[in-house]
Amino acid sequence: MDFQPLKYVYQRTDNNKAYTLLLLPGTGGDEHDMVPLAANFGYDVNILSLRGNVLEHGMPRFFRRLSMGVFDEADLHFRTHELVHFLRNLALEKHFDVNKLIAIGYSNGANIAGAILMLYPELLAGALLFRPMQPFQALEDGFETQRQAPVLITTGRQDTTIDLADTNNYATLLSANGFKVNTYEVNAGHALTQEDITLAAQWFRDNFQIRNFSQYG
Repeated sequence: MDFQPLKYVYQRTDNNKAYTLLLLPGTGGDEHDMVPLAANFGYDVNILSLRGNVLEHGMPRFFRRLSMGVFDEADLHFRTHELVHFLRNLALEKHFDVNKLIAIGYSNGANIAGAILMLYPELLAGALLFRPMQPFQALEDGFETQRQAPVLITTGRQDTTIDLADTNNYATLLSANGFKVNTYEVNAGHALTQEDITLAAQWFRDNFQIRNFSQYG
């Protein structure tokens, strides 16, 4: 396969057994955009933040779409495999545990994180999906995890780009295939809010019990 490396920022913690936050921004975001968000999840984690390899009108994305809300699923397949290939190689280079990745994705980034859940259901230790859509329509059967990784989905009640009923169906699909899914609706549109961050930080504490969290309040 003609896989290409992704641009990234990597910040390592001193703990050799640490989880790694996999930060995946939305359309137009680069490898720097979500790094400040990581402070909400404690300092005892590695940080790996990526930029997608696709451009849409000059804006980075992780995969192509055919129109607003309609994904190019063939490209999404390819880009998901490309991303996982990159992660596995980078883990060997940087000496982090690829089995301790926790994806934190927003919008387009949340959608490729969801694609990893469906194509590589045993890979991620957890996933935090802000404003996701179901990435594949043709994979309603055939993926299942024994790992039971926790997944948090947050949606905005006033989000005009996403149908909340579709998001609920997506959450049900993930749950049916073995993921431990929690969903929350926040009083917002498509943009992230402090409520999203507060919910995410609490979910992270509850599921991963990261050390030295208190300094972040």
